[in-house]
Amino acid sequence: MAAPLLRLFLSKTHSIKRGNQLLFDTVKNDGLSLPIVSSWSCRDYSSFVSRIGGASLWDSVTGVSNAGRKRGRGKNAKRRQDLNFGQRIGQGKAGMVFPGLSGPTLVGNQRIKIHKSSIKEDDGKKQAVTKKQKERVPALQRGYSGRKFPGTSIGAPDPIYDYTFENFDTRVLEYKLVSHMTGNLGRRMRISALVVTGNKNGLAGYAVGKAPMGKAALRKAKNMAAQRLQYVELYDGHTVFHNFAVREGHTTVFVQKMPKGFGLDCHRVIKTLCETIGIQDLHVKVEGRTSNIQNMVKAFFRGLMEQESHQQLADRLQLHVVEYRKELSDVPILVASPSQGYTRLESYSEEAFDFDNMYYKDGKIPLKKVKDPMAVHKQTEGTWKHFLKQHKDRNQMQARYLRQVHGLEISPEELKQRMRPLK
Repeated sequence: MAAPLLRLFLSKTHSIKRGNQLLFDTVKNDGLSLPIVSSWSCRDYSSFVSRIGGASLWDSVTGVSNAGRKRGRGKNAKRRQDLNFGQRIGQGKAGMVFPGLSGPTLVGNQRIKIHKSSIKEDDGKKQAVTKKQKERVPALQRGYSGRKFPGTSIGAPDPIYDYTFENFDTRVLEYKLVSHMTGNLGRRMRISALVVTGNKNGLAGYAVGKAPMGKAALRKAKNMAAQRLQYVELYDGHTVFHNFAVREGHTTVFVQKMPKGFGLDCHRVIKTLCETIGIQDLHVKVEGRTSNIQNMVKAFFRGLMEQESHQQLADRLQLHVVEYRKELSDVPILVASPSQGYTRLESYSEEAFDFDNMYYKDGKIPLKKVKDPMAVHKQTEGTWKHFLKQHKDRNQMQARYLRQVHGLEISPEELKQRMRPLK
């Protein structure tokens, strides 16, 4: 009976395996179940990542010893990075926690398995780490070059007690990094900001602010410029009273008065100053060093403050001041008379009163490059023929425009009548 009984046991044996390892066998008989447990070993395959935290790993890469830090070896050390920056980490719709991704792998000595979270995540407010997007700046407010500070607006100055700077706007002219050497602290780095603020109605001021941080330097310069306001008197509310030239250091600024509708033809820094002050029509030529923005700003403001109005000029010279305009056929128009009620009796030559160059010091005038028409012969033969063909019609468009302004241009019907052949 031994052999058949053994054969019966083996025929009703069921095995349960995990991978290639036999966990236990169960031998079933009629009303009898005999488990046969086999011995097996389980090895812990956990790596050093699950045992060492992220802070320790980053210290091994970015850490510097105390002796090395004293010698300056930590200046170029790597910085810690957030490896999950820009990744969307959450529990998902099912609310499952995945060890190593959305939850810890070990709690004490116990290994954590994939399980359902007990904290319900709101559907409308999902916790996610997204990449920080930069603010979109309009194209007309991006400054001189891209997203840099020079040329941008930083708003009105901060109010002083009960006084608020309404209708004021502050523009950044220069933003740079400066440094100086100290005896104890070594080289100290700071941010230098040059700004101008104004109400676009003749009131403006400029200042330079320095601070370790950029925002502090801009705020300091903006508030300092608000306390150094200067009033600039404008001719007819759109331009200066006369031409002038001012020199500051190695920078010379030549300012020329322009009629209404001309616009601003000048350096971008001077254009920003004019827009802040309220000047609408001006031509400015900068000679010398144009990279020194502070000298350029100082020269332009000093020239505006030293300019003479027509009444001041008439009182100083004791003569009548008249103005000639091309659009009015150079008819003299009286703009100011001496307040004394009489003029001087001594006669002066016209050369002493060259109004255009009266305020150019040392006899210096702006350099004007004139195109030589005879230089065309150095070009091709077709270009020379085109120049000769167009030369007879030179200045005709300007002359026709002046005839239309003064009502001297004939009508199209009369022009057709004149073009008819004689009988």
